[in-house]
Amino acid sequence: MNDQLLAAYLDYIGAERGLAALTLDNYQRDIKLLLLHLNSTTLEQALAHDIRRIVARLHAQGLSGKSLARILSSWRGFYRYLNLRHGYSNNPCDGLRAPKHRRALPHSLSVEQTQQLLETHTDDALDVRDSAMFELFYSSGLRLTELASLRMSQLDIAQAEIHIVGKGNKARIVPIGEVALIALQTWLEQRPSQTDAVFPGRNNTHLSQRAIALRLKRRAAIAGVNANVHPHVLRHAFASHLLQSSGDLRAVQELLGHASISTTQIYTQLDFQHLAMTYDQAHPRAKKRADNKKDG
Repeated sequence: MNDQLLAAYLDYIGAERGLAALTLDNYQRDIKLLLLHLNSTTLEQALAHDIRRIVARLHAQGLSGKSLARILSSWRGFYRYLNLRHGYSNNPCDGLRAPKHRRALPHSLSVEQTQQLLETHTDDALDVRDSAMFELFYSSGLRLTELASLRMSQLDIAQAEIHIVGKGNKARIVPIGEVALIALQTWLEQRPSQTDAVFPGRNNTHLSQRAIALRLKRRAAIAGVNANVHPHVLRHAFASHLLQSSGDLRAVQELLGHASISTTQIYTQLDFQHLAMTYDQAHPRAKKRADNKKDG
């Protein structure tokens, strides 16, 4: 009987919603999971606590909150069909939510690893460009796309700022730390003048994102930083180090260009050492020049 109900439901939503065969297969697999775990309980007899028990069991078996949310949605739709076409009086899936999907923490570097990476230099002719690029990446928390497409017209060297138009055409202004500013000015003195690209590659066009990733991996290998270093790891380091130092979630959200505070909140789960309370005081490479002046 259950197999007949399932077949009829798949025919119904296939015709009603014009679903692809692969989508129908997914629905079938989800609902068969329900039928399997109901055991001797019939579809019509099932109550909310039966569904909760099944969801808990599946979660314990390793299904993620995201997968369980999809499965619950499939079951809910099946019961709506049974209410409509077969006179069922309740939908035991109504109001039930899957366990929260735990977002994976972004991989980051410690302050020491970051400094080790940034303070490593080579005899490579492109070392000056790369140093400016990586310092700016970490100093200002840019996205890889924003760094790769950076134009001279976006830089305000006098104010030590970058004008960014990020995701969703959202404009923001981000500061340039003092160490990054020195590295950037050193590079700008050597940079080809016939292009608007801040970090040009061959033919004076913008350096590709892949090229930036390869240059960063090379620098990490030379520096002996064995962590999985990819371009966004410097953005993650910027966010986590600054947030742990200042505790100002809203300010970090603005600097990163996140539309939602929930996206920024994931960095609160990262446990890094405290440095200070504001950007100029806290950021390890924003305060370095001032420290050097005191030493002198």
